[in-house]
Amino acid sequence: MTREELSLILQEGEGYRIEFKESLSGLDKELVAFANSSGGRIMLGITDDKKVKRVQVTDALKSQIQDIANNCQPAVKILFEAVDRILVIEVREGDDKPYKCSSGFYTRVGPNSQKLNRDEIIDFFKSEGKIRFDELINLKFDFDAHFDQQKLERFLRLAGISNILDTPSTLVNLGVAEKQEGKVIFNNAGILFFAKNLADIYRHTTVTCVLFKGKEKFEVLDRKDFNEDIVTNIEDTMNFLKKHIPVRYEMTGGPRRKEVPEIPFDALREAVINAITHRDYFEKGSNVMVEMFDDRIEIYNFGGLPKGLKPEEFGTKSVLRNPTIADLLNRAEYIEKMGTGIRKIHRLMSEARLKPPKFEFGNFFTVIFTRPKSSKKILPPRKTVEKTVEKTVEKVLGLIKENPKITQQEIMRRTGLTRRGVEWNLMRLKKEKLIRRIGPDKGGRWEVLKGCRKRKTRP
Repeated sequence: MTREELSLILQEGEGYRIEFKESLSGLDKELVAFANSSGGRIMLGITDDKKVKRVQVTDALKSQIQDIANNCQPAVKILFEAVDRILVIEVREGDDKPYKCSSGFYTRVGPNSQKLNRDEIIDFFKSEGKIRFDELINLKFDFDAHFDQQKLERFLRLAGISNILDTPSTLVNLGVAEKQEGKVIFNNAGILFFAKNLADIYRHTTVTCVLFKGKEKFEVLDRKDFNEDIVTNIEDTMNFLKKHIPVRYEMTGGPRRKEVPEIPFDALREAVINAITHRDYFEKGSNVMVEMFDDRIEIYNFGGLPKGLKPEEFGTKSVLRNPTIADLLNRAEYIEKMGTGIRKIHRLMSEARLKPPKFEFGNFFTVIFTRPKSSKKILPPRKTVEKTVEKTVEKVLGLIKENPKITQQEIMRRTGLTRRGVEWNLMRLKKEKLIRRIGPDKGGRWEVLKGCRKRKTRP
């Protein structure tokens, strides 16, 4: 720093990154305030009203200041520079926030260092990723009352994990629970995946799907709220989209026609999974939203880009806001923890010769898919996809009646469903109490429950 630069700083006065100090009194709070913010410079030897007092810059003074910085938790990184008997203390922005001194946590608010109160400290920890919602223990969740064994078994099948351990040990190994004094205590990730009724614990975990008439939020044609569990929420959301998205058919020269949706279902699926995986679950006043208009589909969640991910890195690098949720979905082959989802969406839209999606991030993360202008001309009856889903469930039920020992691989072969699709249909039949599993996955059988003569379909 030159004398000219020092003179200019004196003229401008204190600011967000400049602090004047006459002595070492209260220096520790200034150090942590800058470290918790964007870094800055402390000018030792200048009063608050910009009077230059100067100091005797010695190695002993620098050593004393270094000790103060080292005594902060964690230690604050600083550099020294002397200009005309003014000691400039350069404080770097911390890479291990938050920083604390003996009197508490501080941050910069304009030209001042402000002490954080309890709620502000909690918010700071959340914003820095030091507290993660999915890793927090929730003592309100009672293992005996709220845990759904069938959902765990479904997940293990999706993930290809052999169920050879007892249930508590399996849950601990998955990272969703821990044993305390003989009890199984769940974290939030475990609740989101394996709660019998998620709404008993959390309501803000809902995915809300809305079909609007026209291009604005005026008239609602259809709305569904899904709050079952993360896996079921994804599948139910996709069924809602498939119900309302037009599909055209292309002749392939083979016995079957090729279904071509207006917007690639896999691109929408990636956006839905991304919103559910990366939303900020600390915010309880906002659901994941899927909104359909005549000209676009918007999928958004509260929580912009995760801490540490720069806008220019979006789509090329991956930062996980909810690492346990992401890990479980990765095990179930719903996502890859490699930041490939956004690129996949772009590729699918390009291959379909559609406009690239728009991504917006502030307090919310939003994906906007532009719908082709010809949508209304090829819009199928609204019940078409729903009837197809119902027929598929009926077909799976019929195969089980025909052969109670039928395997999932055989169901896949007979129906053309994917492994994930078979799991969803079996889960739905069990939820409707039409079937149940007798015995282990291997060597067991299905039982069609008494009274199940004909399954009731939706009106």
